[in-house]
Amino acid sequence: PFGALDSQTRHSMQKLLLRIWDHSKKTVLFVTHDIDEAILLADRVLVMSGRPGQIKKEIRVGLPRPRSMDLVMEPNFIAMKREILELLKNDEDEEH
Repeated sequence: PFGALDSQTRHSMQKLLLRIWDHSKKTVLFVTHDIDEAILLADRVLVMSGRPGQIKKEIRVGLPRPRSMDLVMEPNFIAMKREILELLKNDEDEEH
């Protein structure tokens, strides 16, 4: 949902969403194509396959909260991103 925003506004909206979640503790279903955004905002990332869209893998994020943008440089964050990219790459290879 934040993909059409400029970088600064997107980061502000991500921080706002995290604050709202921290206050309300309500379940949020957030759909995004941005891997960094998914890991930063989520407790679980569901990686979808191509057509037909099915859940390929559930990844438990497990990073401590509160979260900041600094997490993108942490080894655990990078490892999760690499795993998701590999799942998406494998899916793309299977389609061709």
